[in-house]
Amino acid sequence: MAKPASFRIEVLPASSEQQSIVANLLQLYAHDFSEFHNLELGADGRFEYQPLPLYWSDPTRHPFLVKLDSHLAGFVFVKREENGVWDVAEFFIARAYRRQGIGMHVAHEVWKRFPGRWQVRVMQLNGAGVNFWQRAITAFTEQEIDPTQVENPGESWLVFAFESKQEN
Repeated sequence: MAKPASFRIEVLPASSEQQSIVANLLQLYAHDFSEFHNLELGADGRFEYQPLPLYWSDPTRHPFLVKLDSHLAGFVFVKREENGVWDVAEFFIARAYRRQGIGMHVAHEVWKRFPGRWQVRVMQLNGAGVNFWQRAITAFTEQEIDPTQVENPGESWLVFAFESKQEN
């Protein structure tokens, strides 16, 4: 899918100095996600995301900020699993920028940056998320990928698995 013409979309590595910015965006993401997943506010009124510091200390993790025309619009966390599979650990586009092709453009750019095997996990209850990932992956791979259903205690997840080839 081509980049939406009206925006200059950037997917930029988040520096350690930007960790507080990412932490702020994580609050919006966690709020949205709490509709599907049991997340509780801490005593300080914030959602906790314990793995956040690892994205600047663990070489298998990669944090990105998403900007539209130089304005913050979201973030993406990528990590490499022990089996060598790349994983979209977290993905967030602010509500004002959704349903405009921006998320799909961002996902495709990230997958191109890290060639190899990929997985995308989405809670089955998150119908909009399931639809988004199905469309994004189908457009990227040019084939429909059927997800595998995975059950965790009290939760049902869909896992999409596909390959990203190095861009020429």
